[in-house]
Formats: sequence, structure tokens, C-alpha cells
Amino acid sequence: MKQSRLEELALELYQAMRKREVLTPITEREAEFSSEDAYQVSLKFLQHRLNDGERIVGKKIGLTSKVVQDMLNVHQPDFGFLTDAMMFESGAEIVFDKELIQAKSEGEIAFILKNDLQGPNITAKDVINATESVAACFEIVDSRIKDWKIKIQDTVADNASCGMFVLGKQRVSPEHVDFKSCKMVIKNKGEIVATGQGSAALGSPLNCVAWLANTLGQYDISLKAGDIILSGSLAAMIPCKADDDMTMEIEGIGSVSYRFVSQ
Repeated sequence: MKQSRLEELALELYQAMRKREVLTPITEREAEFSSEDAYQVSLKFLQHRLNDGERIVGKKIGLTSKVVQDMLNVHQPDFGFLTDAMMFESGAEIVFDKELIQAKSEGEIAFILKNDLQGPNITAKDVINATESVAACFEIVDSRIKDWKIKIQDTVADNASCGMFVLGKQRVSPEHVDFKSCKMVIKNKGEIVATGQGSAALGSPLNCVAWLANTLGQYDISLKAGDIILSGSLAAMIPCKADDDMTMEIEGIGSVSYRFVSQ
């Protein structure tokens, strides 16, 4: 596709985010819209945010669990960028109707890197060696695509449907975590709304981070020391409501919480 059209699509997504509006799926309007085109749109969308003064703090991996892939009928992982404007600390009170459009909550493990990681051939052991600590994390995904009717190209272009994330305060060494078997429990107002475990994300969240490093390595891009990497949902997405009061505990890692408030 022509660069001028890709730039137009990126601006559409950026304006939809700022205005809290939704768009007709790009794949319904652009028959030749490829995954490569989508990643170019994603980068141009990101640049609009950087022009607003936001800065990159990490990356997210999406669509890693089968249950989420089945919910959206998209059957391969993708990735997007995290900025400081998306980041909240555990216990945060978030104004529901300020930025979110059609949000859903996911429970994940966040990796905080101490060394760069660049593919190809990154393994799970390499991920452990490059990780300073891990933390429990909520990702509040959101889509600028109407009714979440997305194909892989739509969500890639839309920064992997990222909205914001809430990072737990507890940090533990990756050396002491059973990433495959660690259990997760999510509660809303004290009631269990979802459970999961590490193996839900490509068999292990370590595999997810390795996949990202190897995928980005094809474009000569590395994961950087200091990056926060969201490794993918361990359970089904939970539709957000304006009165949510969410808590999550991941076995061997810690807890995280947030609640929505009125503006």
C-alpha cells in the first residue's frame, strides 16, 4: 500500500483513541492490507503519541493464550508498544470514561529486563538471564475497532489493542518462579471472576518473551534493558465495567489491583 494511505490510517487510529471513538475494521476497507502494512501503521500511530510527549517504556505481547485467540478468532501472537502514559501503579484509581472505549481486563506477568535481548535464537533460559524481576500485572486492553471485529492486521495496526497497564509493586527474581504451573486468581469486588496459570501463554510466559525477541530480531530491533515486557494473558479477557474493583494474585509472584472511578 502507498505510504500516504498508511499514514492516513495511523492518524485515524490516533484520533479515534483521543476522541474515544471506534472505526470500521481496516481489513473491511482495505482488501490488500497486509501484516507488514499493519506494523507500519502501528509505528506511525505510535509516533503520534511520541509527538505528544509520551515515551516508550516497554512492549506487550498479545494473543498468546488459546482462550483469547478463540474469543477474537485471531490465531497468532502480535505485539505493541507501551508508553509512560499507559502505565499505572498497583492500587491506582482510574477514570473509566476518560480514555477507555470498549475495554477488557487481562491478568499477566510483566518482565522487567536488566539486559538487552535480540533474536534470532533467543531461548527461555536467555529470557531468565536477561530479566531483573517479574511482577503481577493487569493489562487493560482496548480496541479502536468497532465491536472488536478484528483480524490480525486490525489489532496489529491498533498497537495490539493496548489501552493501559497496572503494574504490581512486588518484584521477584525469575529464578524462583515456576512459570508453567504458577496459578492466577482474579477477583472483582472480592468475587472470583477468572483463574489461569502460566502455561496458558504459549506454554510459558518465557516462551512469549522469547517469541517477541526473535520476531523483533527479524527487523533488527532488540528488547532493551529497563524495558517492561507484558507477556500475555493467562486467562480469558474480562469485559470492563465502570464500577470494577479488581485484584489479582499470581502464585510465587505477588498481587496487583486497581479500581475504576467516575470523572
